[in-house]
Formats: sequence, structure tokens, C-alpha cells
Amino acid sequence: MAERSTAAVDVADSSGDEPLTAKADQSTADGVAQNRERDTDSSESTEAQGSGGNESPGRTSPPELHSGHKLARRYRLEECVTRLDGFSSWRAVDEKLRRAVGVHLLPADHPRARSVLAAARSSALLGDPRFVQVLDAVEENDLVYVVHEWLPDATELTTLLAAGTLEVHEAYQMVSQVSQAMAAAHREGLAHLKLTPGAVLRTSSGQWRIRGLAVNAALRGITSDTPQRTDTEAIGALLYATLTQRWPYEDDAYGLSGLPKGVGLIPPDQVRAGVHRGLSELAMRALVNDGATASRQEPPCTTPEELVKAIGEMPRIRPPEPAFTAPPEYQRTTYQQGNYGRPAPHPGSTQAMPAPLPPLQTRTGKALKWAVSALLIAALGLGSWQLADALMDHGKSDETGDTQITDGNDKSGVETKPAKPLTIQSAAEYFPDGKPQHANDVGLTYDKDSSTYWRTYSYRGGPKLAPFKEGVGIVYDLGSEKEVSAASIGLYYAGDHTTATLYAANSLSSSQNLTSMTKIAAGTTKTTDLKISAKKAVKTRYVLVWITAVPNAAGDQFSGAGYKQAITDVKFTG
Repeated sequence: MAERSTAAVDVADSSGDEPLTAKADQSTADGVAQNRERDTDSSESTEAQGSGGNESPGRTSPPELHSGHKLARRYRLEECVTRLDGFSSWRAVDEKLRRAVGVHLLPADHPRARSVLAAARSSALLGDPRFVQVLDAVEENDLVYVVHEWLPDATELTTLLAAGTLEVHEAYQMVSQVSQAMAAAHREGLAHLKLTPGAVLRTSSGQWRIRGLAVNAALRGITSDTPQRTDTEAIGALLYATLTQRWPYEDDAYGLSGLPKGVGLIPPDQVRAGVHRGLSELAMRALVNDGATASRQEPPCTTPEELVKAIGEMPRIRPPEPAFTAPPEYQRTTYQQGNYGRPAPHPGSTQAMPAPLPPLQTRTGKALKWAVSALLIAALGLGSWQLADALMDHGKSDETGDTQITDGNDKSGVETKPAKPLTIQSAAEYFPDGKPQHANDVGLTYDKDSSTYWRTYSYRGGPKLAPFKEGVGIVYDLGSEKEVSAASIGLYYAGDHTTATLYAANSLSSSQNLTSMTKIAAGTTKTTDLKISAKKAVKTRYVLVWITAVPNAAGDQFSGAGYKQAITDVKFTG
């Protein structure tokens, strides 16, 4: 069972409002990890990512550490997975929380030690669950070490590409989720600059995670004057590789063959047959190949935000239909009356059929039939009377507003199942229009602290958010498929009605459309307590709370009047 902990860091909200407590989800699991960071030093020097040139070997030798060594009397080193340029990376165990973690180690006097610490602490403040979280960044005993999540159930994109190209919907999900995550990071002033196939992971639930935000580049001394363009081109290279199983440059890298020398950058649909045309064009726009994009009248994408917008303008790529397996052909079973259980006659032989028994025509038989008919009529009459009586009682209970509760001893046989609270494992803000509210604060809605909350921005029109915005919401991950029948949501503002709808979502991603989800139930309230109940429970792992109407928060001490809402203490029952 995966263990979780929460690290709190006080940060200032980007809108200039009150300090918020951003809590980073740190979902990891026990067990031996299968994903390793793969450094391709021989190919990085020729990797055309605009990432700042080659690396120069550091003069400081890595510290002499071994398996079993403990840091801070807590992190036990297990296996060295990378040793490069004066630093090393390890798989370790957090003995306090009993979970696997990753650790980057370098001497405190290493020329990049200060920048690594600064990058790790900045990345930790982001707290976006789409990134592998930084859990600790410490300078101690002449060592600098950065502790991060370790995901045993995740697979590197490098490993996936070694088996072949990705299915078109998988490639679409990868570029959508990675682009949205990097757009959110750049809005907070963070860049990756080392976004390679080894830095992109797919979890067992189908979600895409990015590791090494800012830290991987700091470890290798990589900088860029155009960080947004650098990361956008890297996303384009990842998409290109998933479509063609080729690296979009002349040199081989990450286990992939490069393009033929002298031909330049050619579109993916010209490299491999059957490539999705829209994704092929998107890869070229992200790679900023002006010559290729000009012929198709599409401008290049130079920032992750522009890439997110371009993906949103594409027709949505739906997952493939599940393969249909035809049922086995019906085998007719025949037997002759009076011959059941006996061997069938030999083909070609004839066998006399026994004559059917004549119908019972005696007076006793007639009397028996009349008696049975009379009993059936009496039973039907009695049943109809009981049904009518039950309906009249039900109508009376509706008029008085009373609710009938039955237990296991009720003769009617109806048993009421008690509500079962469901545990929320993680969450992510849902913003299909590419404009999030406060994505870093979603964890505050289920941290069991009523004083912390996630809030929307203020809107001039309301209570209904449309047409300025169709809605705002958060997708919650229950960890596995559960029966969801109700939700309780604490609100910050009362007054005008707040309207919310529960949907059974497909994932935590904002790339999914509402039309692909199953509606569970909807509710409205004018108070600070919103209850939503479904007529029938729906089985799902991901639940979207989608708010379409918010009250007028006139007199709010933080940001003035406007239509907005804040939510806290979200609970689901099934």
C-alpha cells in the first residue's frame, strides 16, 4: 500500500492575495523500483534542444558513498543509478515513512551545489501533482542532497519507445498532459531545460508525470536564454519520437535512431506511414520548423501555453474502441422424447417414435384444473390489494415529508446500505480551456483543515459563469474504482446559489471532455454546505466536481466584490 505524507510551505499567491498553504502531494509506493534515470552523455552533446551547449566535467570528485549509507539518519542509500560529472543519483529508502525515494548527491563545494539547492526548493514550492515532487533539499556534512519521489509503478518513455511507436490516443494524451504541466510551471517562472524521454513517465493508471523540473538542468549546468522555446521544442521532439520511433535530429539518442543525414527535419507523416496528420503538424509546429509549417499555413508554437492552445483547437482524439469478441456459436441440443440419456441411434437407422400420451380428459383432471385456476385468481387479487396499499402508504409518507428507513429484519426484504466514506488519494484542477484558477491549492480541499481552501478568481458576471467561463472544477482520484453515491462540499461564500455537478471522469487530465464523462448527480445551495446525492451509485476512480454557478462575494476582504467561490472539506461516500 502506498504511503503518503504532506509537506507544507508558505508561499505568496500570484494574484497578490493572502498567503496560502500549498501542500504537495507525495504519493509513492514501496517495492523495488524498475524506472531508472538514463543519462545519454554521448548523445547529449549533439542533442539539438537549444539547452545551452555541452557539459564540462567537474573537478570535484563525487563523495565516497556506498549502499547502506544513511543521510540525516533517515534516508538509506540502496543502489546508485547514475554517477556523472561530480554528482550521483541513488534509489533509497525513507526509513521514517517506509517508502522508496530518489536522492541526488553532490559535494557542498561543487560549483553547481548552490544552483541545485535553489532549483530544488523552487520546484518543491510548485506542488503540482503532474511533476515528480521534491521532498527535501538539504546541505549537511559537506554534502548537498535532493530527495524526490520514486514511482515504482511508472515506466519511462524511453522504455515505451523501445517497444515501438505509441498508439495515437496515447501520443495525444502524452503531449496534452506534458504541455499543460509545463505551461503551469512556466507561469510560476520554472523551466525544465532537460525534458528528454527519460524525464517523462507513464504511471500504471495511464497518467503522465515529469521528473527533474529545474533540478536535472541545474545538476548538469544547463541554462537557456529562451527557456519557454527550449521546453516547447523538447515537447515537440517527444511527440515526434512517439509517432515515428525516431529522434528528430541527425544523431542517435535515447536508444532511437536519428534522421538520415542531409535531409533536414521532415514531418512525421513522411517518415512513417499511417501517422495521424494533426499530431504530425503539431510536432512540427512545436519544433519551430518555419519552413515546414509555412506550407501548411500554421504558425509555430514557441511556448508551452501556445502548444496547449493548439492542442485545444484540434479535434479530440478518442481512445480506441475495445475489441469485440464474438460469443461462441450456439450449439443446439436435441433429444427425442423418451430417449433422454440413451445413446443416439446410428446414422441411417430408423427408430420408431413413441406415441405421445393422450391428454387427461377425466372428471378428476377437469376439477383439478378449475381448482388451480381459482387459486391463481385469488393470489392475483391479494397481490394487487397489497400493492395498492403499499402505494397509498408511500404517497402519505411523501406528503408528510417522512422518510421510511428499513433494516435487515423488515419483512419487505429491502435492506438499506449504510453510507461508506471514500478516501481521496490525490487531485488536480480541471481546466479544459487552458486557464486554471489556483491549481497548486487543490490539496487544501481534502486536507481535513477547514481553514484552508481552493478558490476561483472573481468574475463580473454571475451567478452563472457562462459565457465568460463554462465552469471551474477539480478532479479527485480515489485510488481505485469505487461506488460513488454522494458528496459533501464545504463552501466559503453563501448568498446567491452555488451549482455543482459530479461527473465520473476518465483521469486527472484536463484534456478530457465533459461529453466523455458520466454524470453522477448535481446539486444547488445558497448556504456554505453543499450536499449532492445520486439516485444510483456510479462506479469510478476519478470524480470531477464541476462548478457552473457561484455567488456574489461582495465585501470579501481579500480581493473585493465579484462572483466567486472557494471550497474546502470535500468528502465522497459510496
